[in-house]
Order: sequence, then structure tokens, then C-alpha cells
Amino acid sequence: MEVQGLHPAAPRGLLQAVSVILGCSWSVLPSPLDLLGTPRRGPWMLNELVVGDTNGKLYVYKNDDSKPWAVRSCQGMLTCVGVGDICNKGKNLVVAVSAEGWFHLFDLTSTSKHPDASGHHELAAAEEQKPVFKQHIPANTKVMLINDIDGDGKCELVVGYTDRVVRAFRWEDWSENSDHVSGQLLLLKKWLLEGQVDSLSVNPGPDGSPEMMVSQPGCGYAILLCTWDSEQQATTEGRDNSAPGSEAPIRDVILHQTSGRIHNKNVSTHLIGSIARGTLKLMEGADKLLWSVQVDHQLFALEKLDVTGNGHEEVIACAWDGQTYIIDHNRTVARFQADENVSAFCAGLYACKGGSNSPCLVYVSFNQKIYIYWDVQLERMESTNLLKILDCNPEFGSLLQQLGVERSDVSAVKNLIHKTLYFPEKWQQSSTTQCQDPAGIDSSAHCTVVQDPL
Repeated sequence: MEVQGLHPAAPRGLLQAVSVILGCSWSVLPSPLDLLGTPRRGPWMLNELVVGDTNGKLYVYKNDDSKPWAVRSCQGMLTCVGVGDICNKGKNLVVAVSAEGWFHLFDLTSTSKHPDASGHHELAAAEEQKPVFKQHIPANTKVMLINDIDGDGKCELVVGYTDRVVRAFRWEDWSENSDHVSGQLLLLKKWLLEGQVDSLSVNPGPDGSPEMMVSQPGCGYAILLCTWDSEQQATTEGRDNSAPGSEAPIRDVILHQTSGRIHNKNVSTHLIGSIARGTLKLMEGADKLLWSVQVDHQLFALEKLDVTGNGHEEVIACAWDGQTYIIDHNRTVARFQADENVSAFCAGLYACKGGSNSPCLVYVSFNQKIYIYWDVQLERMESTNLLKILDCNPEFGSLLQQLGVERSDVSAVKNLIHKTLYFPEKWQQSSTTQCQDPAGIDSSAHCTVVQDPL
């Protein structure tokens, strides 16, 4: 395992972060990568990194260890991974879905029987690698979401497919024992979209209830209506919505096209804003465009993460060549270049070091390496004036007074800051010389030298 700093082109605030490089010997698709709060140490306490590969292996990493903490075997090429209380028993389970349609559930709380001296878990026992539940669902899965999409307080599983279809499932439980997984997934609804599905999202609607949103090509998106309750009621009452003279079927897909000139149907779109040939759009509600940003790279992944600590999430966008953009709600942009071309990207909170979660950016390269940029924090996104920042520091005025610089003399203050930042050695030497008395006795103990006003 190697440890190195961020690329020199990174913003100043990101230079404090470092990257941990994890070696791997497998290929990863864009979707099966996530930072997850696994349930083994209480709900959402210290997050792990979960990665699924094209060979059907599920790897769980924790801290900065280059060796997986746990490995699980799945059937097929994994396209989606996630975690959530999918059985609605108050317990998070890891979910892995393959392109062939195999749905797997894993309970990581059971991974604690025989760890080795380094804390890793033995992989020899085949039965310990098997999922606690497996079921076949329609194949060609692409993206997945675990969330309450109909406002009933229970989680549903939403899966997007490569054939422009989205399906919603709900877990039917056969056991009252919360520690035992027994049941099956039931299909709630199938939606057919006009274009390819690239991402899924749940957002509060105008009345506060959840809205299921699906990206559509050309900077568009669709809202999927959860109509299974009304459809079930109609079936129970014996009504046939397709019969002549009956009421028209409930419209269950509402398509929205964002304003602007880019409506290329061959361009993929991702939610939390939209991506289309290097264009990002942040929408509020159905039709209110907050901002649009044009970038000079082909973007493929979009996340949200608070990297400033102000309680507001920034938009994180990543291009195939590793160029990463961080954009706040005021359209202020910071960007940096990752070390390699990447095949998968995610952003979130991860307990890499220090025993606590911190903002992290995770890249999987085409050269079979995982880069974890941890403790990524910016003091601020917006540009500011250094003098204004220093004026807010009460110590700054006293330091200027000790150096004989008038605070009101802006030119002299700028000159002092310039010398301190760019020529600290020369400034320190000249200041030390000025602090000696005529007899050559060094009196620097009574003279304060400002080496870094920041």
C-alpha cells in the first residue's frame, strides 16, 4: 500500500488531504462502489467501503488497510451495491445485484467469528461467504436505490435496467424473528421510460412527500408515481381501467425537460443536477433552474457531499480522466486532477483514519487501484480577500504594531504579506538583523517575526 498527496493542481484546501492507494486484481463497473454504514457497530457509525467486481466478488474495506476486511461471493457480474433496512426490521443489510439478475443479501454482523491477528476474516469456510438470501429478478440491472419512495415509512428496492425499465420491489417477510432473513422480493410496479436510465433519486415533493426521480437523456428527468395502492384498490373493487368506457389509466410517468439549449437525446443525464456532455444543471423543483455550469470534460459520475462543514452539500462531479469538480449552490467551482483515468467514483463519509468518518473521494482506476482521498475539506468555496480575513484576527493588529507597520498602510501590509508568503527565509534573516543592538548583542527574544500571517 502506498500513501501520497493530492495532485499539485488541487485547490489549496484539498492539499491537506492525502490518498490511500489500495491494490486490487479485478475490474469494477461504474455503479458497484459505495461508502456504506454497515450494521456491525451500530447503525451508521463508522463507514466502510464496499466494492463489487465483474467476477462476482464483494469486497469490504475499512480504515486505511489495503487488504479487504471481508470478501463475499455472488453469482454473476455485479452492477449494483448498496446498504439499507430492505427487510424493514430495523437492521441494515448489504445488497448486491448482478447484471444477470441475481439479488443477494449479506449480513455483516455475522462476520465476527474467527478474525485473524490483523483483524481480517478467514475466507476458507465457503458457507460463511454465501449470502443470507438470494433471489432471481429480471436481468440487465444497471442502477439501484434503497429508500422509502411511497411515504409509508418502509424501504423499497428500486432497480433501473438497461432496457429503459424501472422496477420497484418490496420485501415480504415470512418470519417475525428480526435476526432471521426469511421471505422474498415482490414486484410492486414496472415503469417504461422513453430513454435510458442513468441514475435514481428520491427528493421531497411540493407537499413534503417523497418523489421518485429518474434521469432521462438530454438533460431531462422523469417523476415516477407510486400508484400500486390505487391499482390494488381498483383490482379489489373489480374495476378494469383498460376496459372501454372506464376511467383513463393513472399517468405514472411525468417527464420534465430542463430549460436550456442542450436537448441531445444521445447524451446521458444524471440526477443531483444533470450531466450532459460536460453540462451540469442544478434544479429546484420541477422547472426552476438554479444554475447551469459548462465544463470541458466528459462527466460520468455525480455525487453530493459537504466538504466545507457548513451544513450545505456541494455537488461533486467526476470525469473519466479523473478531473473532479466541486460546485456549491452559488455556482462557485473548485477542481483538481486525480492521478489516473478512472472507471468508478463515489463520494461520502468514510472512517479512513482517526476512528471517525470524514469526507472522502474514492476513485477506481483502470489500472486496478483504488484511490481514497480522505479528510477532504475546504475552508470555504467562495473567493475572498486575504486582508479582510486577516483583519478579523485580533492577533494580526498586534503583530503589525510590533513590526512597525501601520495597519492603515495597505501597500505596506501587502508588501509584508508578499515577503512572508514568497520569501520567508530572506524576510526572517532581515528581521533578525534589525533586532540586534549596535553592540552586536542579539535581542531577537524581544522581537516578533511574522512568518505566516495565515
